[in-house]
Amino acid sequence: MFKKSLGAAIALALTAGCGGGSDAASTGSPPEPSKPVQSQPSAQEKVKIVFSQGADQTEGTKKLIAAFHEKHPNIEVELREFPNDSSQMHDQLVTILGGKSAELDVINLDVVWPAEFAQAGFLLPLDRFIQESKLDTGKYLKGGVEAGAFSGQQWAFPRYNNAGLLYYRKDLVKEPPKTWDELLSQAEQLKGQGGTKYGFVTQGKQYEGLAVGFTELVSAYGGKIIDEKGQVAVNSPQALKGLNKLVQLFKSSAVPDNLNTFTEKETLTAFIEGNAVFARHWPALYAQANDPKVSKIVGNVGIAPLPAGDARSAAALGGWLAGINKYSKHPKEAWEFLNFIVSAEGEKIIAVNSTQTPTYLPLFDDAEVQKASPLFASRDFVNGLSSAVPRTITPFYAKISGQIQVEVSKAVAGSQTPEQTLANLEAQIKQAVAQ
Repeated sequence: MFKKSLGAAIALALTAGCGGGSDAASTGSPPEPSKPVQSQPSAQEKVKIVFSQGADQTEGTKKLIAAFHEKHPNIEVELREFPNDSSQMHDQLVTILGGKSAELDVINLDVVWPAEFAQAGFLLPLDRFIQESKLDTGKYLKGGVEAGAFSGQQWAFPRYNNAGLLYYRKDLVKEPPKTWDELLSQAEQLKGQGGTKYGFVTQGKQYEGLAVGFTELVSAYGGKIIDEKGQVAVNSPQALKGLNKLVQLFKSSAVPDNLNTFTEKETLTAFIEGNAVFARHWPALYAQANDPKVSKIVGNVGIAPLPAGDARSAAALGGWLAGINKYSKHPKEAWEFLNFIVSAEGEKIIAVNSTQTPTYLPLFDDAEVQKASPLFASRDFVNGLSSAVPRTITPFYAKISGQIQVEVSKAVAGSQTPEQTLANLEAQIKQAVAQ
């Protein structure tokens, strides 16, 4: 169903830091890859590996592990659950891996962690495993694969991802906007219709959501914060176009006067209560917007890829990847499990039972996957997901994101010019990378 649209979308659209104790963390380059010492159990010996992730409230992970055990009876997988709070999980993992512990083998990683964990020497490079297993990376969400790469190597592989989407009122919008200029125009014209108060709502508070919005606009206009060579590239004409558009959005009559207080929660509330024509949000909004118990707009919810700038449509990537602990005593078995959970079978189990968005693109043509969630059967959702771009790939993401939040807040508030904002960010990010 989606083969043509996926191909076209990917071709057009695809083009939060702690250090460890390794020397590489202080030199600014990842550790030299070393060949793992692979365990060689006897035919009867059963090897146990530990898989760590946030707590799963569904049956998905249990079914995933059970399916793996059927295929690999000599490998026992123990599930170690961490807090679902990403920051808490991050800090606990840093403590464990920083102590060179082998207690974990396969690790779930937030999309912004792989570069940091690779730099710190916590992860095994996956390139050799991928090549030997003939894993076709071209069939996976490109933004997800890119998020697991750093300094020329693949350190993690996408399991399930999400991306920002444009939500709109189908009863008010005849044709969803294709560009940010069209969005602004429609949002200003349609504001007030159908009982709405706002034309457009998004995340504008000084927190990670604002850094995400900045990343999306900069990418849409062809800019980058740090380029593929690791050079700071935020102070560019393309990035300036993206920031200018973000400032224009904040100044528009279409948005709430207090947009600088909006997080995902306020954005969701405004949209499902019928107060906004358009909203930028994550896939999780869709179910709530169609729930008659909480939503006033059931049946009138449309979704589309985020609008394009001069270069493309760009939606910030969210979700989780999987990597292997460098200190694992069973790297071969750890890879067998990782390879299974990102396979078509493994991703389908999670998609159907946990409704997590798969990254193996052919699964969106699978009838059982489509049945699991209306989103998975939506061409607009798949095209929107295909426009996902990783947030800045750097070991220092948390620090750089904080700098972006502060400086961009000043720009959208009008207390400093976009030009000064990018100059400040250039200097600060260079200093962060150098340190």
